[in-house]
Amino acid sequence: MDPLSLAPLPLLAAAVFAATRPGRRPVAVPAVAELATLAALALAAAGVVWLFVAGSTVIAVGSGPWMLALRLDAVSATMGLLVAFVGWIVERYSRRYLDGETREGRFHALMLATLAAVLVLVQSGSLLVLAAAFVAVGLGLRQLLLFYPDRPEARRAAAKFSLVWSAGDAAVILAGVLLWLAFGSADLAAISEAAPASLPLAAKVAVALLVLAAALKTAAFPLHGWLTEVMEAPTPVSALLHAGIVNAGGFLLIRLADLVQASPGAMAALVMIGGFTALFGALVMLTQAAVKTALAWSTVAQMGFMLLQCGLGLWALALLHIVAHSLYKAHAFLASGGAVQAVAATRRPGPVAAPGIGAVARAFLIAVALYAVVAAGFSALAGEKSPQALALGLILVFGVAYLVAQGLADAAPSALTQRTAAASAGAAVAYFAFHQAAFALWGGGLPQAPLAGALEWALIVLALCSFGLVAVAQALFPHWAHHPAAAGLRVHLANGLYLNALLDRAIGGLRLARPN
Repeated sequence: MDPLSLAPLPLLAAAVFAATRPGRRPVAVPAVAELATLAALALAAAGVVWLFVAGSTVIAVGSGPWMLALRLDAVSATMGLLVAFVGWIVERYSRRYLDGETREGRFHALMLATLAAVLVLVQSGSLLVLAAAFVAVGLGLRQLLLFYPDRPEARRAAAKFSLVWSAGDAAVILAGVLLWLAFGSADLAAISEAAPASLPLAAKVAVALLVLAAALKTAAFPLHGWLTEVMEAPTPVSALLHAGIVNAGGFLLIRLADLVQASPGAMAALVMIGGFTALFGALVMLTQAAVKTALAWSTVAQMGFMLLQCGLGLWALALLHIVAHSLYKAHAFLASGGAVQAVAATRRPGPVAAPGIGAVARAFLIAVALYAVVAAGFSALAGEKSPQALALGLILVFGVAYLVAQGLADAAPSALTQRTAAASAGAAVAYFAFHQAAFALWGGGLPQAPLAGALEWALIVLALCSFGLVAVAQALFPHWAHHPAAAGLRVHLANGLYLNALLDRAIGGLRLARPN
């Protein structure tokens, strides 16, 4: 039995211990909870060592659709280590954050049980375990969101989360039934091996349901509102949700990557949904004044970008994105209070130079030229890159072009221009370096990006044009920010184009927020 499969056990044992001490200031509970997460982290790290020594393993009991299986491979080992590490950090933070809080023991019990469910999810090797783990994670997180049940906003956020997450659970369960009917197996590995040969109708419908489930669980447009309303829960819950649980939809796609990639329609849908969600979330994020709300919209944008990576067939980069985003977002939420104080104490700078159209055009030419040089160098050293990978890197460089434009707009641009150009080149080098590392770690167990046909090229061009236009608009923002039309648009964007209000009306969110 591999060590990773044992990682949920100390968490569950500590959860039972904490649940029996629900009163105020249960002195031993925080220490036991932290030790349990540390033990889970040690087992997850041992699982990585086990993988290198013994290779991939599967623990399975039962047969047919009721098969229960846990799987250790590069994907599950990475995700298990990530979940255990973030859980340990969040639990350490919670020990001080919840000190003296009423029902502190209940909080730790729910947090530990939810972490255990996530660890089972990332190891799932059969359809039944996958679906059951998703349901368990949703139940645990709903209770954490209701930790302050007297707050109407918390009840509304929990109700909205439950409806969207449960809809995703239903899609996963129905997809599992269809996959069993299509392939006669509940083993995820066997389904992935059989998928590239051909997809029967039941499997095609199952893939569509999996894409729907991933979109719901990653808060993709237009059902993203639940993710931006969870700030009424304690900060550790926000950190766990944004740094870990919201990535579950991406893990679902990566775990069944061979199956999803066998459907061109599903890949196209992921590009469209993910790309639009990324652009929408990024634009709304720029209009937010509250730091945690801005971080929530940042998560929406990042999850959209991750779906875009999956749709382009860059599965290893999508997994790298999950790891990087989880570590960054956990730190961002837990350190948000200190960051606000630091910014408030900082001396305000003077006026910032606003680049004109000419400076923006030159900046994009410089950034793209630097990217082309770096891409050519890596292609010569490590082999030719797929069009999808090159397009994704170019989208990232569009963001750095804004810095170059600021350098060109400065009154004495020489030194600043050199620094911003170096930042653009550094971003390109980092992208391809991480690209190589991701494929070295996980590329062997994930499908390669599909050959770019007419559909793939159309989606690539659409993505490049969309992200490029938004990057140019952002760079020129100081010139049109004070126009009356821009001021009105800013208000609409700050409210998320009111889609969340429409969702409230559609599902009765305001009614659900009232106490019974």
